[in-house]
Amino acid sequence: MGKGETLLNALVGATVTVVLSVIVISPLLGGGVAGYLQQGTRGSGAKVGAISGVIAAIPFLLFLVLVFGFFGGSMLGGGAGLPGGIELVVVFLVLLPFLLVWNVGLGAGGGYLGASLRGEPGTG
Repeated sequence: MGKGETLLNALVGATVTVVLSVIVISPLLGGGVAGYLQQGTRGSGAKVGAISGVIAAIPFLLFLVLVFGFFGGSMLGGGAGLPGGIELVVVFLVLLPFLLVWNVGLGAGGGYLGASLRGEPGTG
């Protein structure tokens, strides 16, 4: 993969993050892979790692919505139905921002470290 293939490198990093999602620091590892593959400066490694974190957050968000959609209706005693207001508030106002900050922050940090490990001249 050549220098500057940012989207492809971010997709590879996001895939690593999702596959290793049982590990709490998986966004750090996925961002590290993306930053290493980017073959650029530490700044470009951090950028591709952050993009990787955003992409990886999409399947996590879909999983949260699915879980709350499935169990949310039964928690309200309504059986199978749409999730209640409280559950959606929790998902979208609490868990979603936390998920994004966690994935993007660790992804950027991992991308920075990955670019540092690559040791390209003129990194900074």
